[in-house]
Amino acid sequence: MIFHSTSAHVLRRDIYINNKETKKMKVTIITSCYNRVKTIRGCIESVLAQDYPDIEYIVVDGASTDGSMDVINEYKDRIAKIISEPDHGMYEAINKGLRAATGDIVGLVHSDDFLFSNQTVSNIVKRFEETHADFLYGDGLFVDAVNTQKVVRNWIGGSYRLWKVRHGWLPLHPTCYIKRSAIERKGLYNESYKIAADSDLLFRYLLGGELSVTYLNEYIVRMRMGGLSTDSKRRKQMWKEDIRMYQSHGMNPTLTKIEKMLWKVPQFVAAKLK
Repeated sequence: MIFHSTSAHVLRRDIYINNKETKKMKVTIITSCYNRVKTIRGCIESVLAQDYPDIEYIVVDGASTDGSMDVINEYKDRIAKIISEPDHGMYEAINKGLRAATGDIVGLVHSDDFLFSNQTVSNIVKRFEETHADFLYGDGLFVDAVNTQKVVRNWIGGSYRLWKVRHGWLPLHPTCYIKRSAIERKGLYNESYKIAADSDLLFRYLLGGELSVTYLNEYIVRMRMGGLSTDSKRRKQMWKEDIRMYQSHGMNPTLTKIEKMLWKVPQFVAAKLK
C-alpha cells in the first residue's frame, strides 16, 4: 500500500507523539563513598533491587583504604559508572557524579543509607510524571546504625510552601530528587562547604521560587544514625558553616537558625501522627 505524503506525515507525527508520551524518564542515582566497607553493600543492593527499569547508577569512591572498593567491584557489571580516586570530601565526589549523570532525574543515596523499598524509584518517577515538577522531596527514617529495623527518628517532610523556605525550613536532603535540567540551570554543590553544601544547594534552588516543587508523602530513605548524614561530632563546624551560608543568601543567621530549630516541632508532631 502506498500512503499519500500527507497521510504518511500524520502517521509519523502520531507515532512520534505516542512514543514521546510513553517514554519513561531515566533516573540517575549517585552514591559517594569513602571507607564505608561495613555499609556500602546494603546501600548498593537497595539501589540494584529497585523495580524501576531505567536506572543509571554511579558510585564515586574517594580512594578508600578499608576494602570498600572490593565490595563495590563485586557489583561492577550492574553499576553504570564507578569512579575511584582521591577527592576533598563528599561534595566533590557528588559533583563528579553529577557531571557524569545522563538521567532525566537525579538523586543521591549515601553510602550509610539505603532506599526504603524496592518500589521507591518507581513511586518517585510516577509523581514526577503526574506533576511535571522540577524538584521532589519526601519522608525519611533515621534508624539504628546496627539494627536498621529499629527506627530512631521519623522525618515527615510535609507540604511545600515557599514562605517556609524563607523562614529556614528545608526538605530532608537525601529524600530530594531533582530534574537534571534544573541542576544544569542552578549549579552544583559549593565545595567550599564541608558540611553545609547540601543546605546551600537547597536554598539556592528553592529560595527564588523558580522551580516547581512537589512533596511525595512516602518514605524514600532509611538513614543510619551516626553516619555521614547524622554525625553529631560535626555540629560545631556545621554551626560555623551555617552562619556563612545563611549570610550568603541574605538571611539573618541567628534568626534563621532559631527558625530552623522551631520547624522541627511540627515535624516531630507529624511524625508521631503518621
